[in-house]
Amino acid sequence: MANSTIKKFGYPDSLIKEFDHWVILLRPKQVTLGCLVLACKEDATALGELSPEASQEMQLACKHIEDLLGRNFNPDKLNYLVLMMVDPHVHFHVIPRYESARSINDKVVEDSGWPKHPDMQQVAPLDEADMETLLEALKSA
Repeated sequence: MANSTIKKFGYPDSLIKEFDHWVILLRPKQVTLGCLVLACKEDATALGELSPEASQEMQLACKHIEDLLGRNFNPDKLNYLVLMMVDPHVHFHVIPRYESARSINDKVVEDSGWPKHPDMQQVAPLDEADMETLLEALKSA
């Protein structure tokens, strides 16, 4: 069952992959191309509250994310940010980092924070069609 944090990030419409304890979602605000949310399906609001099963499965979900983004966009780095100030359940913002620009549907997306912290206030100018293309590309990979 989806908790409120998962629903806030557009589940089930934004779903890329579902595991027993985790979901991988397309992040609605793309800081860089391919931003995701890795969210736990449990009601845990702290990392230490995760069940052993969820903790173990998180490794599989991260491996899937790294393979998926690597095949699609070849990021130079991946940042996993745990920012549970607004959305209470355990989740990670997965921000691919790029030294050079990437594009989708002929729209160029720069990593304005490279090589420092990601600029979480910067949102790529992607429209609904771009987001749908991005979602389908990641789901089918």
